[in-house]
Order: sequence, then structure tokens, then C-alpha cells
Amino acid sequence: MQVETFEQLKQKALQQFKEGKSIFRKGGAFAPLVRSVVEAALEAEMDVHLNQSERALGNKRNGKKNKTIKSSDGAFLIETPQDRHSTFAPQIVKKRQTIIADSMQETIIKLYGAAASLPDISKHIEDIYTAEISHTLLSQITDRVTG
Repeated sequence: MQVETFEQLKQKALQQFKEGKSIFRKGGAFAPLVRSVVEAALEAEMDVHLNQSERALGNKRNGKKNKTIKSSDGAFLIETPQDRHSTFAPQIVKKRQTIIADSMQETIIKLYGAAASLPDISKHIEDIYTAEISHTLLSQITDRVTG
């Protein structure tokens, strides 16, 4: 069995998405990429967290920690970024959270794919999941996922 590269999986996911097929469930191209998307989102959240004022206080990245997350596609290991002052509070996968809200990531990607604006996506996520995600963070998430 041949292992697909990240770029091949990305192209397969885009094709399935355009065809209206599920890219998130079993058999979907996105299933193997869940880890990559979650880690990219966490990195984007850390980038937003470590703004100029945080850095002025001496806060900076301080390695990564392994965490096992359960999703509809099974359990997988992710690396969560840490900051020196331990003030980083991610929203995509919160501290002590072990089950990922598959529907949240699916919603973000679907709304983005449907050309919804970042403010609309942010409002939608806040209404449904009671999680505040800034437009800057959403932009960084979608840039990391699609870039």
C-alpha cells in the first residue's frame, strides 16, 4: 500500500470537498490530516497569544507537550505548544480536554470553503460552541490549513 504525501492528501481533500463528499469521516481524505490541522491551529493560537505585550513581559515559547486526543476517527497524539508563563489557554483543544470537537474543525473548514467571512465564521463558532475565536486566529488557522 502506497502512503500518500501531505500534498497528495491535500489535493484529494480539496477534490472531495468540491464534489460535496465528506472529507472528515472514514474514507475521507481529511481523516489522516486531523492531527496536522489541530497542531497548526494550536500553533496559530500560540502566535496570537504571544503578542507584543506578552513578549514584553518576558513570555515566550517553551517547548511542546504530548497529548492524546480522541476524535470520531480514533485516538491520536498531538504536540501542544507551551509558553514560559503557562498563560496560554488554547480554544481549539482546551487544557485538560481529551475529546476534540470534530464538528468545530469541520464547521470552520466548511464555512471557509463556502467563502464565509472571518467575522461570520467567528460569530458562528461563538454561537454554537461558546468558544471565542478571533478573526486573526481564524485567518491564521485557515492560512496554515490551506497553505
